[in-house]
Amino acid sequence: MDYGHSDRPAGATPLPTAIKILVAGGFGVGKTTMVGAVSETRPLRTEEVLTESGVGIDDLSGVEGKTTTTVAMDFGRITISDDLVLYLFGTPGQDRFWFVWDELALGAIGAVVLADTRRLADCFPSIDYFEGRGTPFVVAVNCFQDARKYRLDEVQAALNLDPGVPVLLCDARQRESSKEVLVTLMEHAMKTREARRRAASED
Repeated sequence: MDYGHSDRPAGATPLPTAIKILVAGGFGVGKTTMVGAVSETRPLRTEEVLTESGVGIDDLSGVEGKTTTTVAMDFGRITISDDLVLYLFGTPGQDRFWFVWDELALGAIGAVVLADTRRLADCFPSIDYFEGRGTPFVVAVNCFQDARKYRLDEVQAALNLDPGVPVLLCDARQRESSKEVLVTLMEHAMKTREARRRAASED
């Protein structure tokens, strides 16, 4: 939501500009963790306990120890300055909750796609979704302790990404690491918007 300022009475303190960012990726990749790590307020979470009804539906390969899942969204907030606030929306990672994505994506200026190199193919649905919508995104490789380490160019090639899509390493548990990912996304989104504006003006 390229949210703008609302109409305010003369002399009133202007409302900050709000910017919406999505945090996406496969099941159990660390989306809830990242939103919780960077949010300045207690994040809103919609996690439910995994039950036997999900057997045969939810793929727990590589995350067998996971006991909960996000069923709607995670929500967090970061104040960058007096006139700029980021709102983070973590998407559900399971296929059966894809119907939520279109609502969450409305107005988002960009997205973080979290990746786990143990289950790299889980990124493809998120990447395809944002490419299809023309939403700028970055890929952040969440560095799990038991995951094999790959060079960033290897990850970029494996995901068949456009050379202009930033790929970086992160630890979703760490606030500063997650903030670096968000800063990279903001810079990429602004560059993408400017490039599109120039291209449109040349037509």
